[in-house]
Amino acid sequence: MAKRQELYLVFGGELIDLARDLFAAPETLHLVGVYQSYKKAEEAWRGATARTVDNAMIRYFIAPLHELLHPSRPRPKRRKRG
Repeated sequence: MAKRQELYLVFGGELIDLARDLFAAPETLHLVGVYQSYKKAEEAWRGATARTVDNAMIRYFIAPLHELLHPSRPRPKRRKRG
């Protein structure tokens, strides 16, 4: 059996409320890209957040797309962000 393909989407935009992660204009989200490893996605995430460090209302996220494609499969353990 082939190893499942992992896909991570890095995206972000301006929030209305930092406590609730509500985007001000979802249609204008910045889609950074899709990556095949969490490491590459995190590198892209770090780059995007570094470019927007002056605006506290802009946030970027890493979404595991492969979990949407195959929600019944066990999730790999990831470290928590603090």
